[in-house]
Amino acid sequence: MPRPLIGITTYVEESTRYGVWDLPTSLVPTGYYELVQAAGGAAVLLPPDETARAAEVLGRVDGLIVAGGPDVDPLRYGAARDPRTGAPATVRDEWELALTGAALESGTPFLGICRGMQALNVALGGTLIQHIDGHVDTPGVTSWHPVRPVAGTRYAALVPEVAEVPTYHHQAVDRLGRGLVVSAYAEDGTVEAIEDPDRSRWVVGVQWHPERDKDTRVMAALIEAATARRAVLVA
Repeated sequence: MPRPLIGITTYVEESTRYGVWDLPTSLVPTGYYELVQAAGGAAVLLPPDETARAAEVLGRVDGLIVAGGPDVDPLRYGAARDPRTGAPATVRDEWELALTGAALESGTPFLGICRGMQALNVALGGTLIQHIDGHVDTPGVTSWHPVRPVAGTRYAALVPEVAEVPTYHHQAVDRLGRGLVVSAYAEDGTVEAIEDPDRSRWVVGVQWHPERDKDTRVMAALIEAATARRAVLVA
């Protein structure tokens, strides 16, 4: 059986300089697809599209990663904007929330990374803390801190020990979305991983950036779930 195909969301930068060009560009850091490949999958990049096409797009892949990036617009979860919240990324919010909803509806294995975890929570009716002091110290510099797994969760089965993870964020999950549980915390109580406890589908979100680490355990589990789903669909 061929490697499972994992879709990774990309985002548009209106001005990107490369060579002699300065053009709008859809991109994602290379660490995302490199981690997919290292864990045994094949990666395909998913640029923004019409939200009505989300289910069609999801039908072409075996798993979905919603990548990290800017803040989810607080209007998406009915909150007033904190002055420290970033500018809205309207197109990205619409597309990634549509993809997330389509993945949940279809049972497509899902991994949300940083913003992607927050999008998962918002898609299921949850809310976000818009700013946590001290969670971003130097702009553009990744820091590391320990996260503690919650016993009995899918994440704890994959990573049973307290793990040092690469992180860069200033927002966090507040009220959990429907059906989700917390599967890891930071030392200060910040939610660092969430998941759907229903073992019939694979839905996990992590607040850190596994694409900046060498630990493939979470990604390998996504690949395994995507492989199993493909086998069922082609049987």
